[in-house]
Amino acid sequence: MPRPFRLTVLAPERALLETGGVTQVQAQLADGGPIGIYPGHAPLLAETVAATLHYVDASGEHTIDLNAGILQVNSEGVTVFAGQAKPCESLGALQGSKEDNRHFDRLARDLLARLNAQPESVVEAEQRAEEN
Repeated sequence: MPRPFRLTVLAPERALLETGGVTQVQAQLADGGPIGIYPGHAPLLAETVAATLHYVDASGEHTIDLNAGILQVNSEGVTVFAGQAKPCESLGALQGSKEDNRHFDRLARDLLARLNAQPESVVEAEQRAEEN
């Protein structure tokens, strides 16, 4: 039986969420469809839209409102690279340095390039990474 996974949500300013023991994530993809991610999900790289991300861990169900970004699923878990968090009391004020923003932009461009690559090449790259 697959084990719970780690969920990380990153914004240019900082990590917004890092939690383990996650058993479910639901996000809205840019192609218009929702996606449910459970333990053992196949590797995936997809673009998300501004929406509420839902997740479940041992303490219950949770949500976080995010702007558009990139969702990555791999053997380590689920990582969401969000442009920035939408205003939300639970997140507080987010302020990042220009260097953080440039680093995030480089990372986002790299992930978008991988997303636009042939699907077979992305899967093969994920498989090679897992083997090493």
